[in-house]
Amino acid sequence: MSLKLKENCKYALVVPTSMGVRITPEGGQPVHASDTFKMQATSAETNVASVSSFLGLPVKVLTTFVKDSPIAAFIKSNLKSRLMDFEGPEVEQDNPWGYRHQFNIADSGFGARGPRVQNDRAGEVGRTLNVADFDLEKLFGEEGTQVVHLSGLIAALSPDTGKFCLEIARAAKKHGTKISFDLNYRASFWINREKELSDIFKEIASVSDVLVGNEEDFQLCLGIKGPDAGGSAISEKIENFKEMINRVKEAFPNASVFATTLREVVNTNSHLWGSIVSIGDDWHVIEPKQITVLDRIGGGDGFVGGLLYAILKGWEEEKWGQFGWACGALATTLLTDYGQPADEEQVWSIWQGNARVRR
Repeated sequence: MSLKLKENCKYALVVPTSMGVRITPEGGQPVHASDTFKMQATSAETNVASVSSFLGLPVKVLTTFVKDSPIAAFIKSNLKSRLMDFEGPEVEQDNPWGYRHQFNIADSGFGARGPRVQNDRAGEVGRTLNVADFDLEKLFGEEGTQVVHLSGLIAALSPDTGKFCLEIARAAKKHGTKISFDLNYRASFWINREKELSDIFKEIASVSDVLVGNEEDFQLCLGIKGPDAGGSAISEKIENFKEMINRVKEAFPNASVFATTLREVVNTNSHLWGSIVSIGDDWHVIEPKQITVLDRIGGGDGFVGGLLYAILKGWEEEKWGQFGWACGALATTLLTDYGQPADEEQVWSIWQGNARVRR
């Protein structure tokens, strides 16, 4: 295996994150036409970690909570139900206009009506994440962690969270923990902060072992030239993506795994879903094939979660992208925005196209 993981670690996977809640109308209806909503605890990073935690690997979440908040209690209960350890300071709300957990208000779309998502992040407590609140020497040195997964969403959330992610990457590197970095570019986070965030993202990428992103992520976070326009054929697009990834490899040679998903939307509930994973000199390409989508949010996180699980399990490299693809497809069949695999067999059945009843 091209990634040699530390042994005898307490945690297989650690994810720093800012937790919030997602509210979604029932029955696939738009937000403005609804009066009944389903609420769930959410974050992109715990979406990734859910694959490993549901399949039995030890996972820890580094986050922060609003003290005495019923939403914080709801989030903690959810993380426990996902079999995740968590750690983080309790921050006073301060006043009615003070800190709170973010709200993600999501219309999943249906048929010809595309999804619409609004993020309400005013007063988000996750913006206070600070390295001083966590014992990184204990986490990476004494207890041991095999992989830490960092996200550009957290690195760009605030100046404090940018420093937080940098220090985590430095501590992980020092202690031999492998670093996964999903760039997750968000234009609104980067306004008037381009130089600051570009420096942070490039330093994290320079020590990462796994780099994940789409063409926008690599261009706008790392300054890498994107794929050429190419033709309309999927095969032509794949070759152009490979050329882009080769440019990323040259710029960030520490990483040995590079991954991107491929998605073509036929309609809200029918997508063509594929991926490209480069491991060393080898390419593992899954040309997009049709999947039926209940809710697309979280599919990309499911892919990364499946990829990391396969790496943590020490499987042969060809299976990494396959398991990631299937975990992403699984996540799009669920009302939660994270995959909840019953077992490995369920995921492999999705990869094999076997949707027959199991009795």
